[in-house]
Amino acid sequence: MSSVDTKLSQDLHQQMKRLGFAARDAAEQLTRVNSKTKTKALMFAAGAMRDSVDLILKANAVDMERAKERKLSSALLDRLALNDSRVAAMAEGVENIANLSDPVGSVIAEWNRPNGLKIQRVRVPLGVIGIIYESRPNVTGDAGSLCLKSGNAVILRGGSEAILSNAAIHSCLVHGLLEAGLPETAIQLVPTQDREAVGILLRDMAEFIDVIVPRGGKSLISRVQKDARVPVMGHLEGICHTYVHASADLEVARSVVVNAKMRRPGICGATETLLVDRSISTTHLAPIINDLLEAGCEVRGDDLVKETDSRVKQAEESDWGMEYLDEIIAVRVVEGLDEAMDHIRKYGSGHTESILAQDDHAANRFLSEVDSAILLHNASTQYADGGEFGMGAEIGIATGRIHARGPVGAEQLTSYKYIVRGDGQVRPK
Repeated sequence: MSSVDTKLSQDLHQQMKRLGFAARDAAEQLTRVNSKTKTKALMFAAGAMRDSVDLILKANAVDMERAKERKLSSALLDRLALNDSRVAAMAEGVENIANLSDPVGSVIAEWNRPNGLKIQRVRVPLGVIGIIYESRPNVTGDAGSLCLKSGNAVILRGGSEAILSNAAIHSCLVHGLLEAGLPETAIQLVPTQDREAVGILLRDMAEFIDVIVPRGGKSLISRVQKDARVPVMGHLEGICHTYVHASADLEVARSVVVNAKMRRPGICGATETLLVDRSISTTHLAPIINDLLEAGCEVRGDDLVKETDSRVKQAEESDWGMEYLDEIIAVRVVEGLDEAMDHIRKYGSGHTESILAQDDHAANRFLSEVDSAILLHNASTQYADGGEFGMGAEIGIATGRIHARGPVGAEQLTSYKYIVRGDGQVRPK
């Protein structure tokens, strides 16, 4: 490494560590902030987003033009794009988060001991959260707001494709913080797109950061999970399944399947594999496949699915574990509930699965025996979303089994401590 490169690397480390010191200081200040002040800050931020819609869209238009020049996929372009309704939805999401009950200080459980000690388990912030994400600028608003609501300071590192959009949205959040008298460093945006900044965030800032939350493609999340020296909350892939059981209502199945795949194919909750029970393949398969094809979806199927419609392409073994994030779906005919669940266990990623069935016994078996973060009955996998769960918004979907699982909202960004009250008790020898 040349002396110039060494100097640049040292400067970047110093820049990142300044963010870390500021975040740690802001997190300490937030421990003394009441719920009313946090709500006030978020409402000011939402108002700033509504007032700044033209500036946000202008910034996004430049990001979109650059992304097209870089020939990003249609799925990534869809995630990146903002319009009036998406900005309005983002502002509304911030307001929804503001109006949630404050998780900090809430009593999870309490009990009395025979010796008179009174014990409470109480929610507390995690501290400083690092969030690394790609493409979707709305994550800036969601993540910053959820972290503030849960009393955490946050360092945001968005993708280079959304640099101007993220900066415009971040300025609205900072406006809200300052209007409410809170430190603007409670929500920081990494100001450089140098890729080494991510490495520093993952490897060299354990003294500042308590948890990392990645949100993006497989390569990003794989890197974060591999390199991070602090706990990671996130999912590697969203290989989501919809299973059409033998008892499924045909019209329900047709409606739900198309929505689960085609509403927004590029989100992690989009169905990637469709499983159809063989006993209803002669009645349900053809109309469902036709609906998908007519909606513009490429269908890759096994031999029986191919026989159903000549437009279906042959599925390869790799298709069963593929997260397309595009207008493509893999379809397989299975010999009943047990084979459907076996397929999901083998190829799934533990994200989201849905069963379409009128048979409650079969549905209950599916819901209890399939081990994924989110399980649905007679509903689209596209409901795998914190906003749809009433959380205001989410930072992402966690598929691990430690700490949070499923949509990560404000409550999931807290830990807890024990408060023990006595009146002079001493522990006997």
